Amino acid sequence: MASHINTRVLILTAALSLGVSAARAQAPATATPATESKVGIVSIQDAIANTNEGKKELDALQQKYSPRQAALQAQNDEVENLKKQLQAQGDKLSEEERANRVRVASEKQKALQRNYEDFQNEVQQAEQEILNRLGKKMLTVLEKYAKDNGYSVVMDVSNPQTPVLFANPASNMTKGLIDAYNAGSPVTPPAVKPAASAPRPSGAAASHPPATGAATATTKKP
Repeated sequence: MASHINTRVLILTAALSLGVSAARAQAPATATPATESKVGIVSIQDAIANTNEGKKELDALQQKYSPRQAALQAQNDEVENLKKQLQAQGDKLSEEERANRVRVASEKQKALQRNYEDFQNEVQQAEQEILNRLGKKMLTVLEKYAKDNGYSVVMDVSNPQTPVLFANPASNMTKGLIDAYNAGSPVTPPAVKPAASAPRPSGAAASHPPATGAATATTKKP
């Protein structure tokens, strides 16, 4: 689990848009032509996770799950040691003893895999709850920021499958949105701490490691 909640933190997939007013849309043909719409892009997931409040919440989550991470590490070390011992002593053991050690190592490996997956799912759900909750506040900030800066449409590019193929860097409003959120929040930046991640069990199925900042979420305006 990483505090940028690794890396691996949570993904808001819905595109966010602010439309022009109905009055403008219904303006008579003789009216002055509307100016070109200003389109902005934002990685809403990164924006939320990198606000002072987001960092504080994700750091607290990191601390909460640190004991579980340590337990998983110890469990993983035990399994690895059993495998190394079996590999080093295998040809010196009787068939019965070797079979017994293989069975024990296999059972501990399966238990580790289950514990790891349970831990990963629990962390991701906790991250998602944080992102959804803070995402509601962020949408309010986004609407004001977009209107104040003349954006008529804002697209979320958090999802790598976004249809946006190219965007001028100048249209990226993520940093400005983070600053705007922080300006209206009393939360101060948390102290920077080294990131940590739970060990992935050897032979585990490919999956995203438990990391704050990487959970999948969808936020809707209340």
